[in-house]
Amino acid sequence: MTTLDDVLADLAVESEQLESWVAPLDDAQWATVTTPEGWTVAHQVGHLAWTDEASLAAVTHDPSFGEGMKAAAANPTGFVDDAAAQWAAKPAAELLEQWRAGRARLAEALRAVPEGEKVPWFGPPMSPTSMATARVMETWAHSHDVAEALDVAVPQTDRCRHVCHIGVRTRGFAYLVRGQEAPGVDVHVALTAPSGDVWTWGPADAPERVTGSGHDFALLATRRRHPDDVDVHAEGEHAAHWLTIVQAFAGLPGSDPKRLADR
Repeated sequence: MTTLDDVLADLAVESEQLESWVAPLDDAQWATVTTPEGWTVAHQVGHLAWTDEASLAAVTHDPSFGEGMKAAAANPTGFVDDAAAQWAAKPAAELLEQWRAGRARLAEALRAVPEGEKVPWFGPPMSPTSMATARVMETWAHSHDVAEALDVAVPQTDRCRHVCHIGVRTRGFAYLVRGQEAPGVDVHVALTAPSGDVWTWGPADAPERVTGSGHDFALLATRRRHPDDVDVHAEGEHAAHWLTIVQAFAGLPGSDPKRLADR
């Protein structure tokens, strides 16, 4: 069984890895564009730091979390971008220090949540372990954006299991957020970890299946790759459609990734 401490340890490693890539950058490199929408390296780190701060406010019941909820309701398509831009405007050294301190405070606060208590969030309330898992997923995804823009080779590790887990658990949400009706069909998911282990979800006798690389499924679930460009395979029409809409993160539908050949 995965514990909160297990997840927080993986989150620390993912965060430190990204920090090692961005800390040596000069101002021009911090302005490197990382996404089609124009987010820079600074936006990526700023977004992670801001989300840690929002998570800490939620865990500690700080009134600022309620204000954030109001801002999200008033500007559902832009409040995340606005926050990223605000944090990206900070000097790089200041941004890094705030991100480093913020994620340490969040880890401490998550460990202090009473047993059985849920943490409020922009979506459904979450357990501390689920919130930490979501932070791993976000850090993993945004690290890939930064690494690809800087031409850094991303090591494949079993930490992507956290991303895969959320991607599978949020299958119903992927339909809901797109105004589609989820089919009443179970899907068995069997993914091969970078270590060679096999991770499974869903009934073994389910009528439809998803198999392949865990790392690649995580790229799909974070909307970083098109289904044609990954080693992930579906058996059954519902499983195949799910791979086109799978989404591990909360909020509105993510952009449909372009095929690598079309980029």
